[in-house]
Formats: sequence, structure tokens, C-alpha cells
Amino acid sequence: MTKAFYITTPIYYVNGDPHIGHAYTTIACDVLARFKRLDGYRVKFLTGTDEHGQKVAKAAAEEGITPIALCDRNSGRFRALAKGLNASNDDFVRTTEERHVTSCQAFWQRLEANGHIYLDKYAGWYAVRDEAFYDESETRLQQSSQFIGQGGLISGGPVRVADSTGAPVEWVEEESYFFPLSKWQQPLLDFYDANPDFIAPKSRFNEIYSFVKGGLKDLSISRTTFSWGVPVPGNPKHVMYVWIDALINYITSLGFPDESGEFKDFWPKNDPVTLHIIGKEIIRFHCVYWPAFLMAAGLPLPRRIFAHGWWTNSGEKMSKSLGNVVDPHDLVAKYGLDQVRYFLMREVPFGNDGDFSELAVVGRINGDLANAFGNLAQRFLSFVAKNLEGILPAPGAFTDADQDLLRASHGLLAQCREAMERQAFHDAIESVWVVVRAANLYVDTQAPWSLRKTDPARMNTVLYVLAETVRHLAILMQPFVPSSAAKMLDQLAVPETERTFAHLGEAHALKGGTLLPPPVGVFPRYGDPKIGKGT
Repeated sequence: MTKAFYITTPIYYVNGDPHIGHAYTTIACDVLARFKRLDGYRVKFLTGTDEHGQKVAKAAAEEGITPIALCDRNSGRFRALAKGLNASNDDFVRTTEERHVTSCQAFWQRLEANGHIYLDKYAGWYAVRDEAFYDESETRLQQSSQFIGQGGLISGGPVRVADSTGAPVEWVEEESYFFPLSKWQQPLLDFYDANPDFIAPKSRFNEIYSFVKGGLKDLSISRTTFSWGVPVPGNPKHVMYVWIDALINYITSLGFPDESGEFKDFWPKNDPVTLHIIGKEIIRFHCVYWPAFLMAAGLPLPRRIFAHGWWTNSGEKMSKSLGNVVDPHDLVAKYGLDQVRYFLMREVPFGNDGDFSELAVVGRINGDLANAFGNLAQRFLSFVAKNLEGILPAPGAFTDADQDLLRASHGLLAQCREAMERQAFHDAIESVWVVVRAANLYVDTQAPWSLRKTDPARMNTVLYVLAETVRHLAILMQPFVPSSAAKMLDQLAVPETERTFAHLGEAHALKGGTLLPPPVGVFPRYGDPKIGKGT
């Protein structure tokens, strides 16, 4: 039976424009989805938009439009982002869809039937910007400032903000339904102990474990002061807290409350296959609330939640006020889609914070892609076209040097699988680049241009070994640079039906005597741009 794999981005909040952080998460999920498909898995890849809550209602009111009009417009921008990044998502969920409302209300009723919802009154601090509740101990007073006149600053009175995010908080008192989160403190700790890989990287696991061990308080899960949300079944003056609504999207896409079909395949009880990839700012919702909700509903938990880091821009936090937010569409237009995908997956170990600079992008494009990988393919393909009328030669007996390079390329799949299981994209790429560098050294030492005069039979073997090595490299790089890898495989005359990981190895090796198309450079060097603002 084909193994299943379910991967999700967080659903992106529609209260702003897509930025490099959204692109980073989407590309990471797409790389994993493509890798698993090539490795024979049945994959479902989900992304979408989070469209309810007080923040959306407020933003729509400020624009003088309806909340759904704002959601339609901004959700379209995130759909366009996925398409522009060549994301291979199988579904795009919106929390305003009827299927999601149905899923949320069924989930609520299950919690209620299991005795895990009660009605009381909430009084406490709430941050509209974060759509999150905070204890007094998680807030602080901060002097506010405001702009006047010609851009001058004056100090205002103190405002209370959330410690972790700096978002202003307001005191809220209202009737509310509650989820008894405190009951789930020990079950969560027991689950973390039994599943130490549930949260990654390890620093995030430690952070969540410490938070839960410090004590959990019951969670307010409905609001009455605004109406832009999923109505609570049986009491429509309440709408669901936006985070209970948002998290349920992951099972909405699988057809919940119908637990047959895709739900049974991708959310199974005995062998969970789900991986949520999120930004580190939302780990509490995903790693504490979500597993507690699922336990209370009697549903399986996902296998893993991976919280990646943030990108800064030349050492500064990205913000609209600083004017240094990186637009992914502009980045792709300037440098190329596969080049941007490669840079984001290669530059920083996934899970760490990273610093973005255009100088680093150009360095990766020219150093890694053009000079190393692209030049490797171009050198021998151009040689075959010029000297052998484009016909791939058949090899003779392999020397130790030939076998070493072929062995290295044949061993790549196991290394890449192991790295991808850890979501260590940079390690997977580095394992490929070890062979890229070895292959470039092989070209230099074997010198086929000299062998053409002294030993044509040996030249044929060297060219064949290079072609077979590049075939392996291109197949394995498909998840990262899908269009470019496809062009490279086209130039090796590899049929589209023979590009999965099952076609790696000797059994599907290239055939000598195959006519290759005229070579075209796949990774051009980026010219010497002026790096920085104003380019």
C-alpha cells in the first residue's frame, strides 16, 4: 500500500500582504511535498488563509468595506503567492468557506459532548493584533509615542503591551465559553515525554515543555463583542475564538467531520503522517492548544510540528516603518524563481533565524548554481555537442575514480532522505553539493579535452560517468529547483516518466548512443548588480 504524507503551512492571516516569511514557509512545505511524491508517497499539501477575528473586522471597517470583501481580496494575494512560487499544493482552504464552518461546528459539538466546554465570564488582557489572551504576568507597561507636526515625536502615556510581541493589550470582560486547558497539563507533558520529536527544533520543544510545566489556565474560546467569526452552535451570539477556528483548518481539508476517505488516509490513529510547518511565533497555539483540543475531541495528534525561525534584512528586523520588508514577488522577478527557492532553503539551517541580503543571494546564484552545478552540466554537454555530434557515448570499463563518483551519486538518496526527515533542507542540499564538487574535480583531473587526442575510449567513459552523475543530481534537486532540474534532465534526454527516485541507480542508467538536445545554460550568472536600496 502506498504510504501517505500530509504537510501543511499555517493558514496565513489576511490582515496584511504576503512577505518573505510566508514565501519561506510555503517553499519549505513544497520542497517536502515534492520530495515525498518523488519518493513514492501519496501526498497532500495544504495551504490557505485565516479570515476571521477582531483584527479582520477592524481592518475592514477602517477601509470602509465588508470583512468578506477584504478577505476575498487579500486571500487572492496569498493564492497568487503560492502560484508564483510554483507551489504544488493540493488544496487551498479559506476559513470563511462553508465546509470549514461545518467542520468547526462539528468539532465544537464533539468537545461539548465530551464535557470539555463550559460557560463562564472572561476578564483579562487581550491583544487584537495577536488575537491572543495574556495573563497579567505576560504583559508590561510601556511608554507610548505618537507622531505630530513635521514628523516630530512626543511621549504619550503608558500603554500595556504583551511581553512576547509588544502588541498593545486591552482589558476585556464578557461572557465566554471556556476550554478546560488546565486539565490537559499532565496529559500534554506525558505526550511530550513519549514523543520527544513532536516539536522541532529541540529549542522549541524545550520552550513549550517549560511553558506547560509552569501551569496552564483554562482558555476562553468564544467572543461576544464582535460577530466576524464562526457562530457557536446553539448560541449564535457567541463566535468561536479565532485560534480554535483556525487550527481546525487542518482537518477541514480532509473532509472532517466525515472520518472516512482522506481523513482516514492522512489523519490515521495508528500511524500519524502529518507535519505542520509554522513560524516560531505561533508555537503555543500549535504545540499546546491544538494537541489539547485533539485529545479532548478523541482525535489523533499530528506526528510533528516544526517551528522555523525569522528572517532579518541586513541585520535589522523587517518592518513597514523601516521600509525593509522583502517582497517575494519582487525577489523572484529580479533573481529568478528557482534561484530564490534555492537560496531560502540553502542559506540558513531550517529552524534558525536567518539574515537576508541581496549580496548573499547573488553569492549563492553565482557560486553554487552557476559556477558549480550549472557549469558542471554545461561543460560536458557542450563538449558532447561539439565533439560527438550530440551523441552520448557508451562507457568502457570503469576505473576506481569512475566508480567512486558513481557510488557517491548512488548514495545520495539515503542521505537526502535522512536529512529531509529532520527537515534539514540545508543538509540535504549540502550532501548533493559534496558530489557536485567531487564531479567538478573529476572533470579537471580526468581532462576529457586531452583524452580526445590521447585516449578517445577513455574520454567516452569519463563523459558517460559525468552524464550519469548529473542525472542523479538533477533528479534529487527537483524538489528545490523544479523548473531548472527539469531543463537539465531534458538535456540528458531523460523521459518525464523516468524522473522519480525509483529511477535512480544503475537499473535506469543512461544509454550510450542516445542523441542529446543542443545544450542551453540552466543557471546563468547574475551580473554585477549594485546591491542594496535603490536598485
